[in-house]
Amino acid sequence: MKKLIDKYKKEFLQYLEEIRGYSDLTIKTYADALNEALWHVEMVQEQDEIIFNLMPYRLKISHLNAKTISKKLSALRSFAQYLNDQGVRIVFKADESVKVAKTLPKPVSHKNILEALTYAKPEEKLVVLMLYTLGLRISELSSLKISDITTQWVRVLGKGDKQRDVPLLASTKELLDEYLATSSAKKFVFEQNSEKLSENSLRYIVTKVFKRVALKVTPHQLRHSYATALLNNGAPIADVSELLGHASMATTQIYTKLGSALKQQNYNKAHPLCGADK
Repeated sequence: MKKLIDKYKKEFLQYLEEIRGYSDLTIKTYADALNEALWHVEMVQEQDEIIFNLMPYRLKISHLNAKTISKKLSALRSFAQYLNDQGVRIVFKADESVKVAKTLPKPVSHKNILEALTYAKPEEKLVVLMLYTLGLRISELSSLKISDITTQWVRVLGKGDKQRDVPLLASTKELLDEYLATSSAKKFVFEQNSEKLSENSLRYIVTKVFKRVALKVTPHQLRHSYATALLNNGAPIADVSELLGHASMATTQIYTKLGSALKQQNYNKAHPLCGADK
């Protein structure tokens, strides 16, 4: 049975790459999680189904935090769903869900972004602005092709090879044109030695820009800032969800919670009775 499961595991990882379009890093994360899980999970064949007893594995990873446990079990559930789709019926035993508290994203203030940009070089400034004004994932920025950019729109290739069109600000387009006029880039917006600039290189640029103003900022925080700014200024959640390339509006709703938290903070600062002695 182990050989059969190993065979399907290889096919599953290939499916993630070729059909779902997952990145190499994501596929490696799935592979590591499955290798660990399948080593500890007890498998029993019963008639036309295979029972996965997760208890030994859950005991093994019980010392980890809830979020990590949830991710590991999620990889195993995705694999089980794939097996079920292939006609191999998998039933989980001891699969109680792990509750994970949703953490609110921490956007960077517009003021801090503008301050950091005053010290940025042209390429650095463009990297930050494309993340902040287009709401891109770092992987999407790394893979962004010059041919996918028009005067007013950017065609983005997102997760699962899904395409979406995002409006391009005139100021960002002007900066982009100035950069490309002096750059040797041929295919991708950001290139090095005729290859697209790596995600890690782009992350380092963002880190370096904000470090000059004593801030720790990630590319994903700039994406959060983009989404939060849109929602706080009245953009419909359906539109924001589409612009971000979210598969479901439920994913976008965490930003509305953030907006509510900010409104509460502003209210507490502004209302004369808030903080008053009782």
